[in-house]
Amino acid sequence: MAIAAVIPGRTRDLGGLTVARVLPSPGFRQLGPFVFFDEMGPAEFAPGTGIDVRPHPHIGLATITWLFAGALGHRDSLGSVIDIHPGAVNWMTAGRGIVHSERTPPGPREQGQYFHGIQAWVALPVSHEECEPAFDHFPAAAMPRVSEFGLEAVVIAGTMWGRTSPVNFPHPIIYAEVRLAAGTRLPLPAGWGDRGVYLVEGAAELDGEWIERGTLAVAGDGDAELLATADALLMIAGGAPLPEPRHLEWNFVSHDPARIARAVTDWREGRFPAVPGEDEFITY
Repeated sequence: MAIAAVIPGRTRDLGGLTVARVLPSPGFRQLGPFVFFDEMGPAEFAPGTGIDVRPHPHIGLATITWLFAGALGHRDSLGSVIDIHPGAVNWMTAGRGIVHSERTPPGPREQGQYFHGIQAWVALPVSHEECEPAFDHFPAAAMPRVSEFGLEAVVIAGTMWGRTSPVNFPHPIIYAEVRLAAGTRLPLPAGWGDRGVYLVEGAAELDGEWIERGTLAVAGDGDAELLATADALLMIAGGAPLPEPRHLEWNFVSHDPARIARAVTDWREGRFPAVPGEDEFITY
């Protein structure tokens, strides 16, 4: 079965943090409900430096932060304040509108840190685009793990390998961190819907085709198979395609371009809620 698409990450500099942006990509806008996928780093921050993403808004989506190394602080307009560490999940549902910031916590900023992770956005189904905003933090101990010969995985969202994530998302989705020992084969069944494999470290093939480091390989129709040709760290993402195409402008996602235009105006005119404890924001 041939790979349907190969999407290399495109490098972006976000104020001292280099990211590889995979989605959206020209000619490939969505993977199941996923509409945005960034690899953050890896980056080594010297003492006294860190990440400072000032408050900014979202609508119509949920954001997922997943770290391999380091720590990141989250604040939002609901009053949520929490630091995320590797193995835990920050799942923020924007719905009709939320504002948040992401900054390096005081301890790691003072000491310096090695930082590496993934941030993804999933579009909410039309029935939930205007839902109440929410924020959920799931500690590492709450995330279901799969440990079999040659496979170590964490199910971040959806149901995979008989394990179901505690994350509640109102659309069929799959999302997992997967570590494979060299020589391990892993089936990717067609029943999962869209299936994308992002290679973070190591070496792997999808249906016999080599996957470049920092590249998202999208499986074609039918069952697929992943083979680790060396020890590998990968992200598997996808799920059922959304019935309606999504429009994405800046931090806003919707099936309706007019809704995005209204969100842009609302942000510029100060109608989004503020983030307690923050006195800065990103202009648009």
